[in-house]
Amino acid sequence: MSSAVPWRSLDVRGAVLLSGIAAAVLASAHAAAADPAAAERPVVEVGTVSVRAVSVDTWIPGSIVSRADARIASVIAGQVMWIADVGTLVRQGDPIARLDDTLPRLRLEDLRAQVARARAQHEVSSSQLERFNRLAATQALSASQLEDARAQRDMASDDLARAEAQLHQSEYEIRQSVIRAPFPGVVTERFIQRGEYLQVGAATARLVNTGDIEARATAALDLAANVHPGQTVTVRDHGIEQSGRVRTVVPVGDDRSRQFEVRVTLVNPQWLVGTPIEVDLPSTTARTAVTVPRDALVIRQNHSYVLRVTRANTVEQLDVTPGAGMADSVEVSGPLAPGDRLVIRGGERLAAGQAVRVVGPARRTAQDHPG
Repeated sequence: MSSAVPWRSLDVRGAVLLSGIAAAVLASAHAAAADPAAAERPVVEVGTVSVRAVSVDTWIPGSIVSRADARIASVIAGQVMWIADVGTLVRQGDPIARLDDTLPRLRLEDLRAQVARARAQHEVSSSQLERFNRLAATQALSASQLEDARAQRDMASDDLARAEAQLHQSEYEIRQSVIRAPFPGVVTERFIQRGEYLQVGAATARLVNTGDIEARATAALDLAANVHPGQTVTVRDHGIEQSGRVRTVVPVGDDRSRQFEVRVTLVNPQWLVGTPIEVDLPSTTARTAVTVPRDALVIRQNHSYVLRVTRANTVEQLDVTPGAGMADSVEVSGPLAPGDRLVIRGGERLAAGQAVRVVGPARRTAQDHPG
């Protein structure tokens, strides 16, 4: 014998749906009982007329770029002993390549000896100058001899400073024989292989920070007046849309292409560097206009119109002129006021003056025009 399923075990959403259907049937029955003629009226769903800021937008082609994308160069020459593979993830300061540092280290040892010798010569010259200064006080030494001793001390100081500078340069070159990442990223390309000789300033690898990316687009100079830093725009690729904020507008146009550059910051973007995208930029200054739901506008070959529901729940046909289109609404000009109810569903066979029964979530936000 099959066991009955308890009512409380039903899915909550199913229970809500059943209760809603029951309420709708009950309300319809009450309405039919109160007014039998109302049950015969066509059922329509309505939306409302509103006033909002609108602007005409243009989709501008662009691409996803990294804010840190560089060819890492070497500041010294040398033979490449090791270089990171393509695809290697590195942190800031991690090695990308290593050069042979044998000659710089040999030169370092020689310079250390030169520094020691220059320091000893400086100490001798300084001691001699001190002794000559004491003799000069007893007038046992001529002024020219004192000046010569001072000059010898100064030259020894210069020789020591030069030797120490060369020593620091050699130490710097040894440190630079390990080429390190200036920022975190991934090695995307190698320009030299192990065993090759690298010249000063030559690129070793391309490093791209894939964690700090943004959208880059170039637009016609005519749009520059409508785009500002901090502005919210939409970026899309193959139907995937994401909001972004204009980080900067490069205020210099190209004299050949007549375009300027826009950079858009994205939050947690899912696109790879190099992905082609489109950026939605305003092509006109935002203005206040009357808008209607897109589904309320009926476009015919010779005119466009909407069906307005009056206070008496009858429909009237009003001719309008459509303007700029948005995601869910259209700008119109015509005899409409904010809050007017317009038919958006069920108006295919309605005639002017016909009585209807209104359903749907739309509510009036202003007083209807009487029919």
